[in-house]
Amino acid sequence: MEGVMMRDRERLAIAVRKPGGDILLDVRPWFTLAAAKWLRRPLVRGFPILLETLVNGIKALNFSAKVAVEEDEEAGEIGPWAMGLTLAASIGFALLLFVVTPHLFSLGMKALGLSGGVEALSFHVWDGLFKMVLFVGYIAAISFLPDIRRVFQYHGAEHKVIWAFEQGAELSPAGARSFSRLHPRCGTAFLLFVLAISIVLYAFLVPWLLTFYVPQTAWIKQTYIVGLKLGLMVPVSCLAYEVIKLAGRFHTNIACRMLSAPGLFMQMLTTKEPDDRQLEVALAALRGAVERQPAV
Repeated sequence: MEGVMMRDRERLAIAVRKPGGDILLDVRPWFTLAAAKWLRRPLVRGFPILLETLVNGIKALNFSAKVAVEEDEEAGEIGPWAMGLTLAASIGFALLLFVVTPHLFSLGMKALGLSGGVEALSFHVWDGLFKMVLFVGYIAAISFLPDIRRVFQYHGAEHKVIWAFEQGAELSPAGARSFSRLHPRCGTAFLLFVLAISIVLYAFLVPWLLTFYVPQTAWIKQTYIVGLKLGLMVPVSCLAYEVIKLAGRFHTNIACRMLSAPGLFMQMLTTKEPDDRQLEVALAALRGAVERQPAV
């Protein structure tokens, strides 16, 4: 809320515009779940990074909300139980919306005679289509909310100052203003890759896994299949993370630009053009993350 979060390796910087106009900068260690070396390996690190990003994001949101209403930012830091419940609720809502609901929709298509059973490709085509429409529609709908629009403006400011930093431009509102508000390493692209990869993997892996075991009772069978999909989210997120890392690292390559294109398209919805005051907040977060003096 009225702020930007930036990470540089093991440092996290949160810059928030206070109601009085000043920028408050908080620099703290990045909370990590991947302390063990094996959890940092390619094709493994994606899921732990997803979880730790959620934890750090919730903490940053809690901090910014207190600053925005001029509460004592040192008081009432979210505790481990509250964090666990918030994280579980967030993940649960996302899985309900983007895993369970599309599956139920596909069952409806089967009941109407427009799809085969869960072993058929047509079932997973409907599942993937509805999932993607639901995701894009959800983002488009919330973008009309005034508070969310301001969040998306700060999102655009974040991308502009990152581009300015990466290109060696002047780190000022004027220096960052001309850069694109779209960036190939954005979390929006990560979510889109998770959805796209899950659609492909579900279409082939779920029917294959059903050749080994299929519950006989109808409702147990559907619950079992949804459980398979939930479990597959771990390798899906790991693979999606590697794809977005590759696309962001070689963003000038034609193939990587094609990979990044859907994510950049989604950022047309999740970012808006920021004003100079929002760019100042993003610059403060950037300087805090890279151990420079915070902006005034």
